[in-house]
Amino acid sequence: MPNTDSAKKRLRQNEKLRVSNRAKRSTLRGQLRRVRDAVKAGDVATAQTELRVAQKKIDQAAAKNLLHKNTADRTKSRLNKMVKAIAS
Repeated sequence: MPNTDSAKKRLRQNEKLRVSNRAKRSTLRGQLRRVRDAVKAGDVATAQTELRVAQKKIDQAAAKNLLHKNTADRTKSRLNKMVKAIAS
């Protein structure tokens, strides 16, 4: 348990951030799932629109250090490859 006032404040801040990051990560995963489901269903138009939204969310997560930059780039690349495969 924290003893000092500053340590207590950090504990409160960390808890708020943890809850916030968890929610953001959850929405990001949901968006990735929507892209993969559209690809699995073979729906090209939906997959492309969901991919655009997913790429934006991935970039925002990387900018806030929710994801590492290389992880974000790798995920975007894999999703893009999947969507291109069903488009052709």
